[in-house]
Formats: sequence, C-alpha cells, structure tokens
Amino acid sequence: MTTSLADDFETHRPRLFGLAYRMLGSAADAEDTVQDAYLRFSGADHTAVERPGAWLAKVVTNLCLNRLASARARREQYAGPWLPEPVITSDGTLGPLESAEQRDAVSLALLVLLERLTPTERAVYVLREAFAYGHREIAGVLELSEANCRQLYRRAVQRVAAPQARFEAAPEQQAGLVASFLTAAREGDLAGLENLLSAEVTWWSDGGGKVSAARRPIEGREKVLRFLAGLLRGLASGDVDFAVAEVNGHAALVARADDRLLSVVTFEFHEGVCTEVRAVVNPDKLEFAGRQLARV
Repeated sequence: MTTSLADDFETHRPRLFGLAYRMLGSAADAEDTVQDAYLRFSGADHTAVERPGAWLAKVVTNLCLNRLASARARREQYAGPWLPEPVITSDGTLGPLESAEQRDAVSLALLVLLERLTPTERAVYVLREAFAYGHREIAGVLELSEANCRQLYRRAVQRVAAPQARFEAAPEQQAGLVASFLTAAREGDLAGLENLLSAEVTWWSDGGGKVSAARRPIEGREKVLRFLAGLLRGLASGDVDFAVAEVNGHAALVARADDRLLSVVTFEFHEGVCTEVRAVVNPDKLEFAGRQLARV
C-alpha cells in the first residue's frame, strides 16, 4: 500500500472503530476488525474503489456480522453476566458525543439492549441510528432490499425499546449523582448509598470467571447494600484509587491500584435514583480502557 493510501485509511480509522465497537460491544474485537479491514484495503484494486469510506464501512460491517455469529455462541458459555467492554470517551475515541442522543448511542445500557437483536438487525440499527445512513445506503452495505432494511429497522427499534426513558439524567446531574455515590462509598455511608438506590435496583457484575464476581444479578436495594457493605470492607485494606470518568458517554466510577485498572462501574438513573449498576471487572475487558487511562 502506498503512503497516500495508508494515510487515506488512517483518516477513516476512528469512524471504522466506532462502527465496529457499536456492532460488537468489544473494543478488542473492534481493533482486530479494523486491522482486518486495513489488510483487505491494502490488497484491493483501488481503481475500483470510488468511495473508500463507503467501501471500508461495508467491509467492516460484514466482518462484524461474521464475528457476531461466533460471539453469540461464546457468550452462551460465558461465566456469569456478559457486559460490553467499557471505553473512555472523554478523549473522543468514539467520536463527538455532544448531544444526549450521541451519548446514549454508545452507553453500556444501550449496548446491552442491542444484544437482543440478530446480527443483521444490529447492523441496520447501528448504521441508521449512529451513522445516519439512509435505508438505500444500508441496503447497499448489506446487499438486501430497501424494503427489507426498513422492516429490519422497525423490528430492531421495537426490540430495544424500554417501557420508560432509559437515560433521562443530564450529564451534570449524572456526574453529581456518581460523585455522591463515590463519596458515600469512600466514607462507608450505607445510609447515603441507600438514598441513591432505587428499591428495585439491580447490580450486574462481569468477571468472566477471571476474578471474583457475582455470577447472577443482585436484585433489590437491601441485597445490593449488603453486597456493597462486603465489597467496601474488602477494599478498605487495599490501596485502591477511585475516580469519576466519562465512560461510554456517561459519568462512571473507575477503580485503579498500582496503575492497573480494576473495575469500571456504570450507572443508570431514573428520577434521581440509581436503577441499574453495571460493574466490569474482567481484566481482559479492561485492557483497552486501562491503556486509555494510562495515556492521561
């Protein structure tokens, strides 16, 4: 590949990574997919590639469809709840997140909901919602009819719909609530934590069998508080540093020790209280975010 073509690919790399990550929910797999696309681009007949950006988006989408087929089988054998890999977004890794819609499009909450979709439904949804592709463009990428793409999109929207607004807290409000959670946790203030939790709160932990983590969701405020009390006692003896960071477009907690990322905890809030907590502690899933934080 000539220098100019390599440079041309690099201009598209961030957008391709954002597409692959939204499709796969894995930063590591997204990086591998983009590298595969680079190899295909380097070996392509470039006289036949009129629009490199569109050509690469089609390649990446189809590579993701292939990966999703095998990923679903692997996740059926996954130890405990499966959560997407967290990504620090304050550095622009997933593109501009200037609106609530842009932030919600990369939230862990939505990525979890996208697991309900078939691979093709997910491709249609991501291309339409995150990249504003028209149905005719999507049909060209997936080699389907435009009518079929419209039907797939309607079905995808219905399947990811929630009975209430998922992400209603403004960024400043969410950051304040997460900071309050951190303060209460640092001080061992269980009463303060109780006030921040919904009675129906659910805590999800993704350890992947690599580290100690709850293998089932912890449901209900009392059970979550008991879990937190034990967790805080265990952390009290260690030298763990907690901080608030922007993860997947929203305020989250990150825990580090000896410059090693131990966990990323994201929250969903409704009417000022936390309804869902998702803690990623699988070290394999923290590698990408850990590299990001190391550069800060």
